[in-house]
Amino acid sequence: MSWNAHPDFEPGSWAVKDLPLSQVRFQDDARFPWLILLPRVEGAVELIDLSRDDHHRLMDEIAAASQAVRRLGEHLGQPVDKLNIAALGNITPQLHIHVIGRRHDDDAWPDPVWGAGSAAYYPADLATDLIARLDAWLV
Repeated sequence: MSWNAHPDFEPGSWAVKDLPLSQVRFQDDARFPWLILLPRVEGAVELIDLSRDDHHRLMDEIAAASQAVRRLGEHLGQPVDKLNIAALGNITPQLHIHVIGRRHDDDAWPDPVWGAGSAAYYPADLATDLIARLDAWLV
């Protein structure tokens, strides 16, 4: 079997890089520093669908993504007050983990980001620069 990212991820995010377990995607919403981790495990829908080793790997990758989101917020002049980490999958069933940098003054605070206003898209040149930075920051 081969793994592919669900097509729902393509229009609203960019692939940044592959970590040992997950593909990292950068969400196209300038209101929030935001990464998505997609574990490359065929058929995985829930965290419990991962092996013990993959679960540990994913936790390490969530920590790396969290650090990258903090750096991204600093770089954009939007220091992160709180990290929201979520694996919902109510709309897109493929296992994925959102790592979202939140600020007390962001558009959705203190509510969840989902359904809060409309995305503010990054200009293409800025997105390209940020993807390159994220690639370097994600270790």
